[in-house]
Amino acid sequence: MSGLTFTMLDTAKMSTAEIYGQALCELGDEHPEIVGLSADLAKSTKIGAFGEKFPDRFFNVGIAEQNMFGMAAGLAKAGLVPYVSTFAIFTAMRGLDQVHTDICYQNLDVKMIATHAGLSFGQAGTTHHCTEDIAIMRSMANLTVVVPADGVETALAVRAAYERKGPVYIRINRGFDQVVYDGPDYGFELGKAVTMREGTDLTIVACGSTVWRAVEAAAMLEKSDGLKVRVLNMHTIKPIDAEAIERAVKETRRIITVEDHSVVGGLGGAVAEVAAGTGKSFSFKRLGVPDCFSIIGLHEDLLAHYGIDENGIAAAVREMMGKDFEADDDWEDEV
Repeated sequence: MSGLTFTMLDTAKMSTAEIYGQALCELGDEHPEIVGLSADLAKSTKIGAFGEKFPDRFFNVGIAEQNMFGMAAGLAKAGLVPYVSTFAIFTAMRGLDQVHTDICYQNLDVKMIATHAGLSFGQAGTTHHCTEDIAIMRSMANLTVVVPADGVETALAVRAAYERKGPVYIRINRGFDQVVYDGPDYGFELGKAVTMREGTDLTIVACGSTVWRAVEAAAMLEKSDGLKVRVLNMHTIKPIDAEAIERAVKETRRIITVEDHSVVGGLGGAVAEVAAGTGKSFSFKRLGVPDCFSIIGLHEDLLAHYGIDENGIAAAVREMMGKDFEADDDWEDEV
C-alpha cells in the first residue's frame, strides 16, 4: 500500500502510537485539509509529530477535552478533516457528550484516535484504564469503531479512516505491541475480519492486543493437543463482519471471543448478537475483564491475571473442547 514509507525493522522499534503519528504526517502531506487536535497530550499520544510538521494545522486546546471535540466538530463543519487524539478514557467518557451530540449526531468527518486503551496503561491506576469504550462507542449511531492489532494495522486504519466519510473511532494501546503483520499487503479492509489461522475445531475472535495472543494460543494448541483453531482478527467492531461470524458458527460451532475490554458490551457482545441471530446451536465464551473495576499492574501481568493472555486463551479452548453441547453434529435438526 502506498504511503507507508517505514519498514518492518522500523516498526519493531516504534510503538503503535509512534507509527500512527508517522502515518498521519504522511497523510497530511497528501491532504492539506487534515488538521490535528490534542488536549495537552500531544507527546503521550504521539500526535505531536503532526504538530511539529504542520504547526499551522495543529491545535493544542489544553486540558479541555469537551472543548476539543466541540472544536473538531466546528472544523469539520468548515470542510476540514480533524484527527483528534487523546486517551481512550477521555474520549469515551469525559468527552462523550460532545462526541455524541456534536460529532456523531451530525455525522461529521471527525477521526478520533484513542490511545492508552484497555489495560495498556495498567500501572497508571484504574481511573486511567479504559475497559468500557468499545461498548460505549459502538452504541453511537454513524460511528465506525476500529481496534487495530499492531502498528502496521493502525497505520492502515488511519488511512482508511480518511477515505470513510463520517466519524471514526480508532482504539490503540499505550506502548509497544507485538508485531502481528510483516507488511501492509494482507488485505486490510474496514468491516472485514482477517483470518489469521484456519481451523475447524473452534474459532477464536480477537481484536487489538489480544490478536497476537490468540494466534500464539492456537499454535500452542495445535502442537500440544492437535487442535485446529481458527483465529479471526475482528479489527472492525462496527460495522462488524457478520459473514465471518456466521461462517464460524456453522463450520466450527464453538466460539471464544477475547478482548482487552470488559466482557460486558464489547467485542464479545457484538459477536454474540450476530451468532445468536443465526438460529444455530453453538458453544460460546467471552474472555475479557470481568464486570468489575480492574486492578493495577503492568499490562502483561493484568492480561495474565484476567486470563486473556495466550495461556488463559489456551485454557479456555481446552475447557470448551471438553464440553459436549449436542449429541451429534447434524445441522438438519436446527431451527
